Amino acid sequence: MKNMKDTPPLKPVTPDRSYLRKFIEKFKSSQNGKDKKIFIERQALLFLIGLSVLTAFLLHDFKSETSFLGSLILVMLLVVFFYRDLLRYKPAYIKKKKMKALLGILTIFTLVIARVFDHVFSVFSKGLGIEGLGLHTLGIPFALGPALVVLLFDFHTAITFSLVLSFMAGIWVKIPLIPIYVFIGSLIGAFALLRCKKRTDIINAGIYIAIANTVSSISILLIMRDVSFSKIYFSSVFSVINGLTVSAMCFLCLPAIERFFHVTTPLSFIELLDIDHPLMKQLSVEAPGTYHHSMIVGCLAEAAAEVVGVNPLLAKVASYYHDIGKIRMPEYFVENQTGCVSKHEKLNPHLSSMIIISHVKDGVELAEEYNLPEIIKDVIQQHHGTALVTYFYQKALKEMETPPSEQDYRYPGPKPQTKLAALVMLADAVEAASRTLDDPTPARISGLVDKIVKNIFIDGQLDECEITLKDLSEIKKKFEYILTGIFHRRISYPEPLKEKTL
Repeated sequence: MKNMKDTPPLKPVTPDRSYLRKFIEKFKSSQNGKDKKIFIERQALLFLIGLSVLTAFLLHDFKSETSFLGSLILVMLLVVFFYRDLLRYKPAYIKKKKMKALLGILTIFTLVIARVFDHVFSVFSKGLGIEGLGLHTLGIPFALGPALVVLLFDFHTAITFSLVLSFMAGIWVKIPLIPIYVFIGSLIGAFALLRCKKRTDIINAGIYIAIANTVSSISILLIMRDVSFSKIYFSSVFSVINGLTVSAMCFLCLPAIERFFHVTTPLSFIELLDIDHPLMKQLSVEAPGTYHHSMIVGCLAEAAAEVVGVNPLLAKVASYYHDIGKIRMPEYFVENQTGCVSKHEKLNPHLSSMIIISHVKDGVELAEEYNLPEIIKDVIQQHHGTALVTYFYQKALKEMETPPSEQDYRYPGPKPQTKLAALVMLADAVEAASRTLDDPTPARISGLVDKIVKNIFIDGQLDECEITLKDLSEIKKKFEYILTGIFHRRISYPEPLKEKTL
Protein backbone atom coordinates (compact mmCIF):
# COMPACT_ATOMS: atom_id res chain seq x y z
CA MET A 1 0.00 0.00 0.00
CA LYS A 2 1.39 3.40 -0.96
CA ASN A 3 2.31 5.91 1.68
CA MET A 4 0.19 9.04 1.68
CA LYS A 5 3.38 11.12 1.48
CA ASP A 6 4.29 9.48 -1.86
CA THR A 7 1.00 10.54 -3.43
CA PRO A 8 1.48 13.77 -5.38
CA PRO A 9 -0.85 16.61 -4.35
CA LEU A 10 -3.73 17.30 -6.70
CA LYS A 11 -3.13 20.29 -8.92
CA PRO A 12 -6.01 22.79 -8.71
CA VAL A 13 -7.93 23.50 -11.90
CA THR A 14 -7.21 27.12 -12.74
CA PRO A 15 -9.64 29.08 -14.91
CA ASP A 16 -8.37 30.79 -18.03
CA ARG A 17 -8.29 34.52 -17.34
CA SER A 18 -6.18 35.69 -20.28
CA TYR A 19 -9.23 37.49 -21.62
CA LEU A 20 -8.86 40.10 -18.85
CA ARG A 21 -5.45 41.13 -20.13
CA LYS A 22 -6.75 41.37 -23.70
CA PHE A 23 -9.73 43.42 -22.54
CA ILE A 24 -7.49 45.87 -20.64
CA GLU A 25 -5.16 46.22 -23.63
CA LYS A 26 -8.11 46.86 -25.94
CA PHE A 27 -9.51 49.45 -23.53
CA LYS A 28 -6.16 51.25 -23.31
CA SER A 29 -5.75 51.32 -27.09
CA SER A 30 -9.25 52.76 -27.53
CA GLN A 31 -8.50 55.40 -24.89
CA ASN A 32 -5.31 56.35 -26.71
CA GLY A 33 -7.30 57.00 -29.85
CA LYS A 34 -5.93 54.05 -31.82
CA ASP A 35 -9.39 52.71 -32.65
CA LYS A 36 -10.77 55.35 -34.98
CA LYS A 37 -14.34 54.86 -36.06
CA ILE A 38 -14.85 55.07 -39.81
CA PHE A 39 -18.26 56.12 -41.08
CA ILE A 40 -18.04 53.87 -44.16
CA GLU A 41 -15.18 51.49 -44.92
CA ARG A 42 -13.53 51.73 -48.33
CA GLN A 43 -14.65 48.27 -49.53
CA ALA A 44 -18.18 48.89 -48.30
CA LEU A 45 -18.21 52.29 -50.03
CA LEU A 46 -17.56 50.73 -53.44
CA PHE A 47 -20.29 48.17 -52.80
CA LEU A 48 -22.78 50.85 -51.71
CA ILE A 49 -22.03 53.04 -54.74
CA GLY A 50 -22.56 50.12 -57.12
CA LEU A 51 -25.78 49.13 -55.38
CA SER A 52 -27.04 52.73 -55.42
CA VAL A 53 -26.36 53.15 -59.16
CA LEU A 54 -28.16 49.91 -60.05
CA THR A 55 -31.09 50.73 -57.78
CA ALA A 56 -31.42 54.27 -59.11
CA PHE A 57 -31.33 52.92 -62.68
CA LEU A 58 -34.21 50.53 -61.90
CA LEU A 59 -36.23 53.25 -60.18
CA HIS A 60 -35.74 55.99 -62.75
CA ASP A 61 -38.36 56.64 -65.42
CA PHE A 62 -36.35 57.65 -68.47
CA LYS A 63 -39.54 58.63 -70.36
CA SER A 64 -40.17 61.50 -67.95
CA GLU A 65 -38.13 64.65 -67.45
CA THR A 66 -37.07 63.85 -63.89
CA SER A 67 -33.38 63.99 -63.03
CA PHE A 68 -31.48 60.71 -62.73
CA LEU A 69 -28.92 62.45 -60.53
CA GLY A 70 -31.62 63.44 -58.05
CA SER A 71 -32.86 59.83 -57.87
CA LEU A 72 -29.29 58.59 -57.41
CA ILE A 73 -28.62 60.98 -54.51
CA LEU A 74 -31.82 60.01 -52.69
CA VAL A 75 -31.17 56.31 -53.24
CA MET A 76 -27.60 56.64 -51.98
CA LEU A 77 -28.84 58.32 -48.80
CA LEU A 78 -31.30 55.47 -48.23
CA VAL A 79 -28.64 52.81 -48.89
CA VAL A 80 -26.18 54.49 -46.50
CA PHE A 81 -28.91 54.67 -43.84
CA PHE A 82 -29.55 50.94 -44.29
CA TYR A 83 -25.81 50.20 -44.07
CA ARG A 84 -25.34 52.23 -40.90
CA ASP A 85 -28.37 50.61 -39.27
CA LEU A 86 -26.95 47.15 -39.97
CA LEU A 87 -23.52 48.22 -38.77
CA ARG A 88 -25.05 49.36 -35.49
CA TYR A 89 -27.52 46.56 -34.78
CA LYS A 90 -26.50 43.60 -37.00
CA PRO A 91 -22.74 43.91 -37.65
CA ALA A 92 -22.42 40.18 -38.40
CA TYR A 93 -24.22 40.72 -41.72
CA ILE A 94 -21.75 43.42 -42.72
CA LYS A 95 -18.72 41.30 -41.80
CA LYS A 96 -19.89 38.33 -43.88
CA LYS A 97 -19.51 39.11 -47.58
CA LYS A 98 -22.04 36.45 -48.51
CA MET A 99 -24.79 37.95 -46.36
CA LYS A 100 -23.99 41.50 -47.43
CA ALA A 101 -24.11 40.44 -51.08
CA LEU A 102 -27.41 38.61 -50.50
CA LEU A 103 -29.02 41.77 -49.09
CA GLY A 104 -27.88 43.75 -52.12
CA ILE A 105 -29.14 41.07 -54.50
CA LEU A 106 -32.53 40.94 -52.72
CA THR A 107 -32.85 44.70 -53.15
CA ILE A 108 -32.12 44.52 -56.88
CA PHE A 109 -34.23 41.37 -57.31
CA THR A 110 -37.26 42.98 -55.63
CA LEU A 111 -37.06 46.00 -57.93
CA VAL A 112 -36.58 43.83 -61.05
CA ILE A 113 -39.67 41.80 -60.12
CA ALA A 114 -41.51 45.07 -59.47
CA ARG A 115 -40.56 46.32 -62.96
CA VAL A 116 -41.75 43.09 -64.57
CA PHE A 117 -45.11 43.14 -62.79
CA ASP A 118 -45.50 46.86 -63.47
CA HIS A 119 -45.20 46.18 -67.20
CA VAL A 120 -47.58 43.19 -67.06
CA PHE A 121 -50.20 45.04 -65.03
CA SER A 122 -49.96 48.18 -67.19
CA VAL A 123 -50.74 46.07 -70.28
CA PHE A 124 -53.54 44.40 -68.33
CA SER A 125 -54.91 47.85 -67.33
CA LYS A 126 -55.02 48.95 -70.98
CA GLY A 127 -57.28 46.02 -71.75
CA LEU A 128 -59.56 46.96 -68.87
CA GLY A 129 -59.64 50.62 -69.84
CA ILE A 130 -58.14 51.88 -66.55
CA GLU A 131 -54.69 52.73 -67.87
CA GLY A 132 -54.48 56.34 -66.70
CA LEU A 133 -55.65 55.77 -63.13
CA GLY A 134 -52.41 54.19 -61.90
CA LEU A 135 -54.30 51.53 -59.94
CA HIS A 136 -52.14 48.78 -61.43
CA THR A 137 -49.23 49.91 -59.22
CA LEU A 138 -51.17 48.54 -56.23
CA GLY A 139 -50.54 45.05 -57.57
CA ILE A 140 -46.72 45.35 -57.62
CA PRO A 141 -45.42 42.83 -55.02
CA PHE A 142 -43.00 45.08 -53.16
CA ALA A 143 -43.56 43.03 -49.98
CA LEU A 144 -41.69 40.12 -51.57
CA GLY A 145 -38.33 41.61 -50.52
CA PRO A 146 -39.19 42.08 -46.82
CA ALA A 147 -40.83 38.62 -46.73
CA LEU A 148 -37.63 37.00 -47.99
CA VAL A 149 -35.48 39.11 -45.66
CA VAL A 150 -37.40 38.10 -42.53
CA LEU A 151 -37.07 34.42 -43.53
CA LEU A 152 -33.38 34.63 -44.44
CA PHE A 153 -32.17 37.22 -41.91
CA ASP A 154 -34.27 38.53 -39.02
CA PHE A 155 -37.19 40.78 -38.15
CA HIS A 156 -35.17 43.94 -37.42
CA THR A 157 -33.45 43.79 -40.81
CA ALA A 158 -36.80 43.17 -42.51
CA ILE A 159 -38.34 46.27 -40.89
CA THR A 160 -35.45 48.50 -41.96
CA PHE A 161 -35.55 46.95 -45.44
CA SER A 162 -39.31 47.68 -45.60
CA LEU A 163 -38.78 51.31 -44.67
CA VAL A 164 -36.04 51.85 -47.26
CA LEU A 165 -38.02 50.01 -49.94
CA SER A 166 -41.17 52.07 -49.32
CA PHE A 167 -39.20 55.30 -49.86
CA MET A 168 -37.70 53.83 -53.02
CA ALA A 169 -41.20 53.00 -54.25
CA GLY A 170 -42.16 56.63 -53.71
CA ILE A 171 -39.19 57.78 -55.82
CA TRP A 172 -40.29 55.49 -58.65
CA VAL A 173 -44.11 55.55 -58.67
CA LYS A 174 -44.54 59.24 -57.71
CA ILE A 175 -48.07 58.64 -56.42
CA PRO A 176 -48.98 60.33 -53.11
CA LEU A 177 -49.19 57.99 -50.13
CA ILE A 178 -47.82 55.00 -52.10
CA PRO A 179 -44.85 54.69 -49.64
CA ILE A 180 -47.36 54.17 -46.82
CA TYR A 181 -49.17 51.50 -48.86
CA VAL A 182 -45.90 49.65 -49.56
CA PHE A 183 -44.67 49.96 -45.97
CA ILE A 184 -47.92 48.64 -44.45
CA GLY A 185 -47.96 45.61 -46.77
CA SER A 186 -44.28 44.90 -46.11
CA LEU A 187 -44.73 45.31 -42.36
CA ILE A 188 -47.68 42.90 -42.26
CA GLY A 189 -45.69 40.38 -44.31
CA ALA A 190 -42.73 40.59 -41.95
CA PHE A 191 -44.94 40.16 -38.87
CA ALA A 192 -46.81 37.23 -40.45
CA LEU A 193 -43.55 35.36 -41.19
CA LEU A 194 -41.82 36.23 -37.92
CA ARG A 195 -42.58 32.80 -36.42
CA CYS A 196 -42.81 30.82 -39.66
CA LYS A 197 -42.77 27.11 -38.78
CA LYS A 198 -44.52 25.50 -41.74
CA ARG A 199 -45.04 26.23 -45.40
CA THR A 200 -48.71 27.06 -44.92
CA ASP A 201 -47.55 30.09 -42.92
CA ILE A 202 -46.30 31.59 -46.19
CA ILE A 203 -49.77 31.21 -47.71
CA ASN A 204 -51.32 32.80 -44.61
CA ALA A 205 -48.83 35.68 -44.89
CA GLY A 206 -49.98 36.31 -48.46
CA ILE A 207 -53.60 36.43 -47.30
CA TYR A 208 -52.74 38.90 -44.53
CA ILE A 209 -50.85 41.09 -47.01
CA ALA A 210 -53.84 41.01 -49.38
CA ILE A 211 -56.22 42.10 -46.61
CA ALA A 212 -53.87 44.85 -45.39
CA ASN A 213 -53.31 46.10 -48.95
CA THR A 214 -57.04 46.19 -49.65
CA VAL A 215 -57.75 48.25 -46.53
CA SER A 216 -54.79 50.55 -47.24
CA SER A 217 -55.74 51.15 -50.87
CA ILE A 218 -59.35 52.01 -50.02
CA SER A 219 -58.14 54.29 -47.22
CA ILE A 220 -55.84 56.10 -49.66
CA LEU A 221 -58.73 56.61 -52.06
CA LEU A 222 -60.81 58.04 -49.22
CA ILE A 223 -57.99 60.40 -48.18
CA MET A 224 -57.61 61.62 -51.77
CA ARG A 225 -61.41 61.94 -52.12
CA ASP A 226 -61.27 59.95 -55.31
CA VAL A 227 -63.81 57.24 -54.50
CA SER A 228 -65.96 55.35 -56.96
CA PHE A 229 -67.22 51.79 -57.19
CA SER A 230 -64.93 50.89 -60.11
CA LYS A 231 -61.83 52.30 -58.38
CA ILE A 232 -62.60 50.47 -55.15
CA TYR A 233 -63.20 47.28 -57.10
CA PHE A 234 -60.01 47.41 -59.19
CA SER A 235 -57.82 48.59 -56.28
CA SER A 236 -59.10 45.64 -54.22
CA VAL A 237 -58.43 43.20 -57.07
CA PHE A 238 -54.84 44.43 -57.52
CA SER A 239 -54.28 44.42 -53.75
CA VAL A 240 -55.37 40.79 -53.49
CA ILE A 241 -53.21 39.82 -56.47
CA ASN A 242 -50.31 41.57 -54.73
CA GLY A 243 -50.59 39.43 -51.58
CA LEU A 244 -51.04 36.13 -53.42
CA THR A 245 -48.09 36.93 -55.70
CA VAL A 246 -45.84 37.45 -52.66
CA SER A 247 -46.72 33.95 -51.37
CA ALA A 248 -46.18 32.33 -54.75
CA MET A 249 -42.83 34.08 -55.33
CA CYS A 250 -41.62 33.12 -51.84
CA PHE A 251 -42.30 29.46 -52.59
CA LEU A 252 -40.38 29.73 -55.87
CA CYS A 253 -37.41 31.75 -54.63
CA LEU A 254 -36.64 30.31 -51.20
CA PRO A 255 -35.25 26.89 -52.28
CA ALA A 256 -33.04 28.51 -54.93
CA ILE A 257 -31.65 31.11 -52.48
CA GLU A 258 -31.04 28.47 -49.80
CA ARG A 259 -29.14 26.23 -52.20
CA PHE A 260 -27.10 28.94 -53.93
CA PHE A 261 -26.16 31.02 -50.86
CA HIS A 262 -26.10 28.13 -48.34
CA VAL A 263 -28.38 29.94 -45.93
CA THR A 264 -31.00 28.29 -43.78
CA THR A 265 -34.58 29.36 -43.15
CA PRO A 266 -36.92 28.26 -40.32
CA LEU A 267 -38.52 25.86 -42.78
CA SER A 268 -35.18 24.08 -43.21
CA PHE A 269 -34.78 23.80 -39.45
CA ILE A 270 -38.20 22.16 -39.25
CA GLU A 271 -36.98 19.55 -41.74
CA LEU A 272 -33.87 18.93 -39.60
CA LEU A 273 -36.11 18.10 -36.63
CA ASP A 274 -37.44 15.07 -38.51
CA ILE A 275 -36.33 11.94 -36.64
CA ASP A 276 -36.06 10.19 -40.03
CA HIS A 277 -33.11 12.43 -40.93
CA PRO A 278 -30.14 10.08 -41.67
CA LEU A 279 -28.03 11.50 -38.83
CA MET A 280 -30.85 11.32 -36.29
CA LYS A 281 -31.71 7.76 -37.32
CA GLN A 282 -28.06 6.72 -37.11
CA LEU A 283 -27.67 8.36 -33.70
CA SER A 284 -30.77 6.64 -32.31
CA VAL A 285 -29.58 3.19 -33.47
CA GLU A 286 -25.82 3.36 -32.78
CA ALA A 287 -25.80 5.70 -29.75
CA PRO A 288 -29.26 5.48 -28.14
CA GLY A 289 -28.04 6.99 -24.86
CA THR A 290 -26.64 10.03 -26.65
CA TYR A 291 -29.85 10.30 -28.69
CA HIS A 292 -31.97 10.43 -25.53
CA HIS A 293 -29.51 12.88 -23.94
CA SER A 294 -29.80 15.15 -27.01
CA MET A 295 -33.59 15.10 -26.83
CA ILE A 296 -33.53 16.27 -23.19
CA VAL A 297 -30.91 18.93 -23.98
CA GLY A 298 -33.24 20.12 -26.77
CA CYS A 299 -36.12 20.47 -24.28
CA LEU A 300 -33.94 22.44 -21.86
CA ALA A 301 -32.49 24.74 -24.52
CA GLU A 302 -35.87 25.36 -26.16
CA ALA A 303 -37.47 26.26 -22.83
CA ALA A 304 -34.75 28.79 -21.96
CA ALA A 305 -34.19 30.18 -25.46
CA GLU A 306 -36.91 32.79 -25.72
CA VAL A 307 -36.17 34.43 -22.36
CA VAL A 308 -32.58 35.19 -23.48
CA GLY A 309 -33.40 36.27 -27.04
CA VAL A 310 -32.51 33.07 -28.91
CA ASN A 311 -34.73 31.45 -31.53
CA PRO A 312 -36.31 28.43 -29.72
CA LEU A 313 -36.53 26.41 -32.92
CA LEU A 314 -32.85 26.99 -33.68
CA ALA A 315 -31.89 26.12 -30.09
CA LYS A 316 -33.80 22.83 -30.32
CA VAL A 317 -32.25 21.84 -33.66
CA ALA A 318 -28.72 22.74 -32.50
CA SER A 319 -29.23 20.64 -29.35
CA TYR A 320 -30.38 17.63 -31.35
CA TYR A 321 -27.19 17.64 -33.44
CA HIS A 322 -24.60 18.90 -30.93
CA ASP A 323 -23.28 15.41 -30.05
CA ILE A 324 -23.53 13.65 -33.42
CA GLY A 325 -19.75 13.08 -33.32
CA LYS A 326 -20.32 10.34 -30.73
CA ILE A 327 -21.67 8.15 -33.55
CA ARG A 328 -18.06 7.32 -34.50
CA MET A 329 -17.16 5.69 -31.12
CA PRO A 330 -20.38 5.47 -29.09
CA GLU A 331 -19.20 2.79 -26.65
CA TYR A 332 -16.58 5.13 -25.16
CA PHE A 333 -19.27 7.47 -23.77
CA VAL A 334 -20.90 6.52 -20.50
CA GLU A 335 -24.50 7.07 -21.63
CA ASN A 336 -24.08 4.37 -24.31
CA GLN A 337 -22.23 1.79 -22.18
CA THR A 338 -24.32 -1.28 -21.35
CA GLY A 339 -21.71 -3.45 -19.59
CA CYS A 340 -20.30 -3.03 -16.12
CA VAL A 341 -16.71 -2.57 -17.37
CA SER A 342 -15.91 0.74 -19.06
CA LYS A 343 -13.88 0.84 -22.28
CA HIS A 344 -11.61 3.36 -20.58
CA GLU A 345 -10.43 0.91 -17.90
CA LYS A 346 -7.60 -0.37 -20.12
CA LEU A 347 -6.61 3.05 -21.50
CA ASN A 348 -4.35 5.68 -20.01
CA PRO A 349 -6.06 8.95 -19.02
CA HIS A 350 -4.55 11.00 -21.86
CA LEU A 351 -5.76 8.59 -24.55
CA SER A 352 -9.20 8.48 -22.94
CA SER A 353 -9.40 12.27 -22.90
CA MET A 354 -8.36 12.40 -26.58
CA ILE A 355 -11.20 10.03 -27.50
CA ILE A 356 -13.71 12.10 -25.53
CA ILE A 357 -12.45 15.37 -27.06
CA SER A 358 -12.46 13.93 -30.62
CA HIS A 359 -16.26 13.76 -30.72
CA VAL A 360 -16.31 17.51 -31.40
CA LYS A 361 -14.07 17.19 -34.48
CA ASP A 362 -16.01 14.10 -35.64
CA GLY A 363 -19.26 16.02 -35.21
CA VAL A 364 -18.06 18.89 -37.41
CA GLU A 365 -16.94 16.41 -40.08
CA LEU A 366 -20.33 14.66 -40.06
CA ALA A 367 -22.09 18.04 -40.21
CA GLU A 368 -20.09 18.96 -43.31
CA GLU A 369 -20.74 15.55 -44.86
CA TYR A 370 -24.51 15.94 -44.41
CA ASN A 371 -24.53 19.66 -45.34
CA LEU A 372 -25.85 20.93 -42.02
CA PRO A 373 -26.14 24.73 -41.70
CA GLU A 374 -23.07 26.72 -40.64
CA ILE A 375 -24.75 27.84 -37.42
CA ILE A 376 -25.21 24.19 -36.37
CA LYS A 377 -21.56 23.43 -37.16
CA ASP A 378 -20.52 26.38 -34.99
CA VAL A 379 -22.56 25.06 -32.05
CA ILE A 380 -21.05 21.58 -32.45
CA GLN A 381 -17.55 23.08 -32.40
CA GLN A 382 -18.20 25.48 -29.52
CA HIS A 383 -20.52 23.61 -27.16
CA HIS A 384 -17.61 22.45 -24.97
CA GLY A 385 -15.49 25.56 -25.48
CA THR A 386 -12.06 25.01 -23.91
CA ALA A 387 -13.48 23.10 -20.95
CA LEU A 388 -11.35 20.65 -19.01
CA VAL A 389 -12.08 16.91 -19.17
CA THR A 390 -11.98 16.91 -15.37
CA TYR A 391 -12.44 13.18 -14.68
CA PHE A 392 -9.46 12.02 -16.72
CA TYR A 393 -7.33 15.00 -15.71
CA GLN A 394 -7.81 14.19 -12.02
CA LYS A 395 -7.17 10.53 -12.79
CA ALA A 396 -3.91 11.46 -14.51
CA LEU A 397 -2.87 13.56 -11.51
CA LYS A 398 -3.29 10.51 -9.27
CA GLU A 399 -1.56 8.02 -11.56
CA MET A 400 1.32 10.04 -13.05
CA GLU A 401 4.44 10.95 -11.14
CA THR A 402 4.85 14.30 -12.88
CA PRO A 403 1.73 16.49 -13.08
CA PRO A 404 0.35 16.53 -16.64
CA SER A 405 -0.24 19.69 -18.64
CA GLU A 406 -3.76 20.94 -18.09
CA GLN A 407 -3.90 22.11 -21.71
CA ASP A 408 -3.63 18.50 -22.93
CA TYR A 409 -6.93 17.72 -21.22
CA ARG A 410 -8.90 20.70 -22.53
CA TYR A 411 -11.16 20.88 -25.58
CA PRO A 412 -9.62 22.86 -28.45
CA GLY A 413 -12.45 25.42 -28.53
CA PRO A 414 -13.29 28.04 -29.50
CA LYS A 415 -15.40 29.18 -26.57
CA PRO A 416 -19.07 29.93 -27.32
CA GLN A 417 -19.27 32.98 -29.57
CA THR A 418 -23.06 33.35 -29.45
CA LYS A 419 -25.85 33.05 -26.91
CA LEU A 420 -27.05 29.98 -28.79
CA ALA A 421 -23.77 28.10 -28.33
CA ALA A 422 -23.60 29.16 -24.67
CA LEU A 423 -27.17 27.96 -24.08
CA VAL A 424 -26.45 24.54 -25.60
CA MET A 425 -23.24 24.29 -23.53
CA LEU A 426 -25.16 24.97 -20.31
CA ALA A 427 -28.04 22.63 -21.20
CA ASP A 428 -25.59 19.87 -22.15
CA ALA A 429 -23.64 20.13 -18.89
CA VAL A 430 -26.75 20.38 -16.69
CA GLU A 431 -28.49 17.40 -18.32
CA ALA A 432 -25.39 15.20 -18.00
CA ALA A 433 -24.88 16.16 -14.35
CA SER A 434 -28.55 15.64 -13.46
CA ARG A 435 -28.17 11.90 -14.12
CA THR A 436 -25.81 11.62 -11.15
CA LEU A 437 -28.49 12.67 -8.64
CA ASP A 438 -29.59 9.77 -6.45
CA ASP A 439 -32.58 11.56 -4.94
CA PRO A 440 -33.55 14.32 -7.41
CA THR A 441 -35.61 16.55 -5.16
CA PRO A 442 -36.39 20.13 -6.33
CA ALA A 443 -33.86 21.54 -3.83
CA ARG A 444 -31.08 19.22 -5.05
CA ILE A 445 -31.89 19.95 -8.69
CA SER A 446 -31.74 23.68 -7.98
CA GLY A 447 -28.40 23.32 -6.20
CA LEU A 448 -26.96 21.21 -9.02
CA VAL A 449 -28.04 23.65 -11.75
CA ASP A 450 -26.60 26.58 -9.82
CA LYS A 451 -23.30 24.73 -9.27
CA ILE A 452 -22.90 23.73 -12.94
CA VAL A 453 -23.68 27.21 -14.27
CA LYS A 454 -21.29 28.82 -11.78
CA ASN A 455 -18.46 26.42 -12.64
CA ILE A 456 -18.83 27.14 -16.36
CA PHE A 457 -18.91 30.88 -15.69
CA ILE A 458 -15.88 30.81 -13.36
CA ASP A 459 -13.92 28.72 -15.88
CA GLY A 460 -14.29 31.62 -18.33
CA GLN A 461 -16.23 29.65 -20.95
CA LEU A 462 -18.86 32.40 -21.37
CA ASP A 463 -16.41 35.29 -21.74
CA GLU A 464 -16.59 35.58 -25.52
CA CYS A 465 -20.37 35.69 -26.00
CA GLU A 466 -22.92 38.38 -25.16
CA ILE A 467 -24.71 36.44 -22.43
CA THR A 468 -25.43 38.42 -19.25
CA LEU A 469 -25.87 37.56 -15.58
CA LYS A 470 -29.58 38.25 -15.96
CA ASP A 471 -29.67 35.74 -18.84
CA LEU A 472 -27.95 33.13 -16.67
CA SER A 473 -30.48 33.70 -13.90
CA GLU A 474 -33.39 33.18 -16.33
CA ILE A 475 -31.72 30.11 -17.83
CA LYS A 476 -31.29 28.52 -14.39
CA LYS A 477 -34.97 29.05 -13.58
CA LYS A 478 -36.08 27.36 -16.80
CA PHE A 479 -33.64 24.46 -16.35
CA GLU A 480 -34.83 23.86 -12.79
CA TYR A 481 -38.47 23.89 -13.90
CA ILE A 482 -37.92 21.39 -16.74
CA LEU A 483 -35.69 19.03 -14.73
CA THR A 484 -38.10 19.06 -11.78
CA GLY A 485 -40.83 17.99 -14.17
CA ILE A 486 -38.67 15.23 -15.66
CA PHE A 487 -37.61 13.82 -12.26
CA HIS A 488 -40.96 14.24 -10.52
CA ARG A 489 -41.87 11.65 -7.95
CA ARG A 490 -44.37 8.93 -8.71
CA ILE A 491 -46.49 7.05 -6.19
CA SER A 492 -45.91 3.33 -5.89
CA TYR A 493 -48.97 1.40 -6.91
CA PRO A 494 -49.90 -1.52 -4.59
CA GLU A 495 -49.95 -5.05 -5.92
CA PRO A 496 -53.43 -6.23 -6.88
CA LEU A 497 -55.06 -8.33 -4.17
CA LYS A 498 -55.54 -11.95 -5.06
CA GLU A 499 -59.05 -13.22 -4.78
CA LYS A 500 -59.56 -15.71 -1.98
CA THR A 501 -60.33 -19.16 -3.29
CA LEU A 502 -63.02 -21.10 -1.51
